[in-house]
Amino acid sequence: MITRRGVLKLFGVGLLGVIATAAYPFIEALARPRVTSYALTPRGWPTGLKLRAAVIADLHACEPWMDLGRIEALCAQTQALDADIILLLGDYVSGMRLRTGEVADADWATALGKLTAPLGVHAVLGNHDYWEDRAFQQDQSKTPLARTALREAGIATYVNEVVRLEKDGHAFWLAGLGDQLGILRAPDGRRIVGLDDLEGTLAQIPEGEPALLLAHEPDIFPRVPDHVSLTLSGHTHGGQISLLGWRPWAASLGSRRFPAGHYTVEGRELVVSRGLGCSVVPVRIGNWPEIVMLELGTA
Repeated sequence: MITRRGVLKLFGVGLLGVIATAAYPFIEALARPRVTSYALTPRGWPTGLKLRAAVIADLHACEPWMDLGRIEALCAQTQALDADIILLLGDYVSGMRLRTGEVADADWATALGKLTAPLGVHAVLGNHDYWEDRAFQQDQSKTPLARTALREAGIATYVNEVVRLEKDGHAFWLAGLGDQLGILRAPDGRRIVGLDDLEGTLAQIPEGEPALLLAHEPDIFPRVPDHVSLTLSGHTHGGQISLLGWRPWAASLGSRRFPAGHYTVEGRELVVSRGLGCSVVPVRIGNWPEIVMLELGTA
């Protein structure tokens, strides 16, 4: 027979279980990032070129979920990885409905600006960097506030632009794609219009030379040509909620197809980061915040 004391004990254990279950999504959302490593030699990558690239995606800076102190801590964690190059994949601004305050563009950009690497720190913008910029949404000729903040912090930021880099006598190209969902409503009335120009961007790279493509959303990947060695994306948050592989929410059609991890399709390769912050609600289940570490030319 279960005694009264036993019943109370069981009730207490059950209550703690309920509290822990309810609290877990917030615990994961606020957790210290894991470092997810991928060792690969993508198609067309120069023989002998070994490159360590640290990848940060989806800060979604805001209080209390991704405040300045947390951003500075994850930057210190990234810096300690001793990467040859650091790549930032967009969505620096909030995108959160439940928040107690903002982190100013100058503040999160200054924190990111303290990152250093031999081949530099390079960035693209994400959809929220455009969506929350009212001035840009009204006039697309204006420079996005997030791009201005990054540049003032000393971070090269690309919108359909490329740069040639070199390590150990081997050259490669970095291509930064304009965001694929950047405009909420175009002048002609269309909803959700992209700023991306894949063909125009890649046309700036000499034929036959290796390239890494930074594209905030993975949706573009099926259209990426074979001569791009590797595409890097964020945006998805891994679905943000993943229950034994079931993801009830996806940030885009491409996010549902490529939610997180390393993909190879007909020899073309894509790595999608689960990112660091949250959008809409501060919840993560089965998608621990991560910094991606690429070891290119090592497999």
